[in-house]
Amino acid sequence: MKNQLSQLKRHLLTGTSHMLPFVVAGGVLLALSVMLGGKGAVPQGVFLEGLWDMGIAGFTLFVPVLGGYIAYSIADRPALAPGMIGAYLANQVNAGFIGAIIVGFIAGYVVLQLKRIPLSNKLKAISTYFILPIGGTFIVSGLVIWVIGAPIAMAMEGMNAWLQGMAGTSKAFLGVILGGMTAFDMGGPINKVATLFAQTQVGTQPWLMGGVGVAICVPPLGMFLATLLSPKRYSDEEREAGKAAGIMGCIGITEGAIPFAASDPVRVIPSIVVGGIVGNVIAFLFGVLNHAPWGGLIVLPVVDGRIFYVVAIIAGSVTTALMVNFLKKPIADRQEEKAPTAASDDLDLSFD
Repeated sequence: MKNQLSQLKRHLLTGTSHMLPFVVAGGVLLALSVMLGGKGAVPQGVFLEGLWDMGIAGFTLFVPVLGGYIAYSIADRPALAPGMIGAYLANQVNAGFIGAIIVGFIAGYVVLQLKRIPLSNKLKAISTYFILPIGGTFIVSGLVIWVIGAPIAMAMEGMNAWLQGMAGTSKAFLGVILGGMTAFDMGGPINKVATLFAQTQVGTQPWLMGGVGVAICVPPLGMFLATLLSPKRYSDEEREAGKAAGIMGCIGITEGAIPFAASDPVRVIPSIVVGGIVGNVIAFLFGVLNHAPWGGLIVLPVVDGRIFYVVAIIAGSVTTALMVNFLKKPIADRQEEKAPTAASDDLDLSFD
């Protein structure tokens, strides 16, 4: 079981390491365009629109890259196309990065099973570039289009109706729900339902965006703070991603935390969810109003109750950082734990 979990983690880390440059490049360029445009609005003008398009391109590509390289790690080159195309289609139905991870694993293991089908020598020669990619892409994409897509769309509609029905409940309870949903999948379907619910009512109920605007930026800012507080728990690559996450958090781009959540979802996702809840509830309880359909520190000029808005961001970010660092062990300790396992594996192999 430990070896199987180690293999799954290795496949996941392969995907996240290839995804990371796309998130960082796209996020920083997008952040610059928003920052220079001001107040969280979509930027205007040829130069700023160009930066915006570059950033959106990075965010559009990182999802198929994540799914593709998870599949590649499992079944080599024939799985690359099924993984990327399947993850792209999953993103089209708003499955987000979590959908990309699931599809990446499905694609990898589907192609791995297809490889076991006995073929003649002539067919084996073309299987890597023809039979396996086509067959794998058809199976995986068919699952996404005909099986996964409709339930996700129905779930999103149901969540939106549920939130509409909860609009009259207590602010604290609604803050828990919206804060957790906004932080959970960082731009995925659950995040989109929560943020759109607040954004569409920013003209009449700006307090909704006051809390959601905090929850939007807590995940990346919390992970940035976590890498600063305990650098021994993170690799050099993750610490660099933390710096980019800090920039993205200030500009209200939740996706800055995705590299951390993708590589260690069990520890990171609960931590950012708790931090998002803390920040959102504080903003709701102290009557923070955000008149822009955006989050992060960039909207401060249009926020009423700025002090409590900043306090909520700090409280949520600190909560996330402390929780994730409590759950994570230093890298050196994790490597020491793996060493005995590797030694025992060697012994087993020698007796075989």
